[in-house]
Amino acid sequence: MPDPVSVPLTTRPLGVLESYRAARRNILEIIPLAALHQPMISGRTGPQRWHMLMAPAAIRRVLLEAVENYPKSEATKSILKPAIGNSLFIAEGADWRWQRRAVAPAFSARNVAALTPVMTRAAEASARRIAQLARPGRAVNLLDQMVAATFDVISEVCFGADGGLGQAEVHGALEAYIDQAARVSVLDVLGLPNWLPRPARVGAARSLARMQADADAAITRRRKQGPGTDTNLLDLLLDAADPETGRAMTTEELRENLLTFIVAGHETTALTLSWALYLCAFDPEIQNAARGEAQEVLGARPAGAGDVAALPLTRQIIEETLRLYPAGGFLSRTARATDRLGDNEIRPGDTVMIPVYALHRHRDLWDRPDAFHPARFDGRSKIDRYQFLPFSDGPRICIGASFAMQEAVVILATLLTRFHFAAIRGRAPKPVMILTLRPEGGVWLEVTPV
Repeated sequence: MPDPVSVPLTTRPLGVLESYRAARRNILEIIPLAALHQPMISGRTGPQRWHMLMAPAAIRRVLLEAVENYPKSEATKSILKPAIGNSLFIAEGADWRWQRRAVAPAFSARNVAALTPVMTRAAEASARRIAQLARPGRAVNLLDQMVAATFDVISEVCFGADGGLGQAEVHGALEAYIDQAARVSVLDVLGLPNWLPRPARVGAARSLARMQADADAAITRRRKQGPGTDTNLLDLLLDAADPETGRAMTTEELRENLLTFIVAGHETTALTLSWALYLCAFDPEIQNAARGEAQEVLGARPAGAGDVAALPLTRQIIEETLRLYPAGGFLSRTARATDRLGDNEIRPGDTVMIPVYALHRHRDLWDRPDAFHPARFDGRSKIDRYQFLPFSDGPRICIGASFAMQEAVVILATLLTRFHFAAIRGRAPKPVMILTLRPEGGVWLEVTPV
C-alpha cells in the first residue's frame, strides 16, 4: 500500500526571498529533507542564525531543562498576541506561572469527565448532520463537518448551554485573521524586532474586534447572573484564583484565555479529526477494525466518558494522526543566553526551531515513518516522549491535551459506528501549514451509512 499524503521537503538551502515565499505558502516547505535523517541542522537566513532540532535529548533541554532560556519566538507572539493577548499561551515567566496555577484545576481529570457529555451531544449532532448528506457517490467535505462538531463542543464548554459566540462569526473572524496575519512576514525571516510593525497584522486585528466584544459581553452577563447549572470553563475560570497569591482574572484576562481555548481547542481538534477520517478512508482495513471495536463497545449509542478506555484502537488512530499530521507542526523559540545543544553553540537571539512534522517522520526514530500504522502506539513500543510532541511538552505542555484526546476519541468512535468513509480518486487533501497544519481544499470523502 502507498503511504498517505505528505509534504515535499526542500533539498537545497533557501535564501531570504525563497524562505519568505515558501513560509508564506506552507511553512513546512522550509524544512530541509536532511531533517528526516540528522539530529540537528544549523544555518543562517540573511543575518538570522537558526537551528532545527530533531534529537530528543536536545528538544528535552529546550522544552524542559532550560525552558526559561527558550521563550516562544517573537514571530509567534507577533502573530498571536492581537488575537489572544497575553494569555496562557503567550505569557512568559511569572505572568505565565500564575495563570497556569489558576487555570490548571479547570482541566483536572474530574472536570474533563464532567465536560464529556458536551462531547457526546456534539458527536450525536454531527452524526445527524452527516446522515443528511450521506449518499452513495456523493462527496462530503468532512473538514466542514468536524469544524461544526468541535465548535459545538468548545462553545458550550466555554460558555455553557446558552452559548455566547456564534460559529459563523467566530470561524469567519479566525479564517480572516489567519489568512491576513498568520503568514510569515519578510521581517520575521530577517529576525527583525517585534516593535517594527507588520502592516498585515495591524489590519487583521480589526477582524477580531467583534468576536472579542461578544466574549466580553458573555463574561459580563455571567458575572451578573452567577454560575449556571452546567459545568463550563467560564464559571470555572470566574472562580479560579492563583493558590499562592489569590489573584483572580480580570474580564480582559478571562476573555484572552477563553479565546485561546477556542482558537487552540476548536480548530486543532477539528483538523485532527478531519485527518483521522482521511486516514481511515485511506486504509479500509484499519477503519473496519476500529468500527468493529466501537460497535462492540457502543452498540448504537454515542460514546461517553466511560467508553474511552475501552476504545484503544480508536485512540491509537488519533495518536497516529497526530504523528503524521500534527496541528502544531512547527515550534519556534528564541534563545536568551548562550547555551550548547549537541555539538552546536547557541547564541542569544538565535532562533531554535523544532520541526515537529519532521521529528514525527524521522528515519532514526520511527519504523516505517511515512506509513499509517496505529499499532505503533499500542503501549508495547517504547516511544521517547520528546520524539512525539503533538501537544508540545515540558511545563508548557498544552493544558487541554487530555480534553482534546477525549473529545477526538468520543467523536471519531461515534462516527465510525454510523458511517463508512471511502476515499475519492484524485481528491486527496494537501497538507499545508500556515498557523496550523490544514488539509488544503478540505477532506472530501464518500460517506455511506453502515
